[in-house]
Amino acid sequence: MLKQRVISAIVLIGIVFAALFLFSPFAFALAVAVVVAIGVWEWTQFMQFKMPIWRGIITGIAASFLFLWVYAEADFLNAGRVFVDLAQPILLSAVIWWFAALILVISYPKSAALWGKSLILQFIFAFFTLVPFLIGILSLRLDHYITNPTYGVMQLLYVFILIWGADSGAYFAGRAFGKHKLAPKVSPGKTWQGVFGGLVTAGVIAYLFLQFASVEFVQQIKLGGKLTSFLGLSVATVAISVLGDLTESMFKRTSGIKDSGNIIPGHGGVLDRIDSLTAAVPFFAYFYFFVI
Repeated sequence: MLKQRVISAIVLIGIVFAALFLFSPFAFALAVAVVVAIGVWEWTQFMQFKMPIWRGIITGIAASFLFLWVYAEADFLNAGRVFVDLAQPILLSAVIWWFAALILVISYPKSAALWGKSLILQFIFAFFTLVPFLIGILSLRLDHYITNPTYGVMQLLYVFILIWGADSGAYFAGRAFGKHKLAPKVSPGKTWQGVFGGLVTAGVIAYLFLQFASVEFVQQIKLGGKLTSFLGLSVATVAISVLGDLTESMFKRTSGIKDSGNIIPGHGGVLDRIDSLTAAVPFFAYFYFFVI
């Protein structure tokens, strides 16, 4: 199992780097749309759709909408513009959604009585989880694209490294010191000590990045005098990423499933891999572009 997980992780990292550095903006947007479409397929399990035909119909409708949306914006995307009129309100809606999700997680399983059998609410949850993720990814990737095609690549890589590094820090801190459960009714394996370890790791990663990375976006942060704000945003982003993980765990627990899928050998489904990022990316993007 460990060997399988490692091989899958290496392949996934290779795919991510290829998409970031080799794909045109339009091709990159299509690739992210494919990931989101697979996420929709997996999400239909949370909505108690067991028959493949119904899951396929819902996924097909969502995928058609996504691909037509991206196709219609192809020229703008290749010019480095990301759904200009929609980006800010959609990212803000994601921030609001994740604070609402916090209430659902804290009050679980009582909260499940509200949404557990409501298809409308679960459709809404899916929309505000997956669509802002797409917008956030593209906003970070295509920032300053015309003047510097790799400017946004570095921003997006920073968020990925921040979350993946914090996940590792949380894992080892939880294994070594974990005693107090974070949300035992949602995810029994997570502890407050693990979360603290992840936040400390995030702070260290952000500090080292700001001190030693010579990429252009870091230089802009320094010139703008936003070092403290950026450091705080990085730590807050990791805190929100934990909520993304917990929220997916809540949906899986209510649906009685262990993994969202099995498309990634040794790792489960797409949602199992991007659950933290679905919360972290839009949160980071909103505050990075529109607040700090």
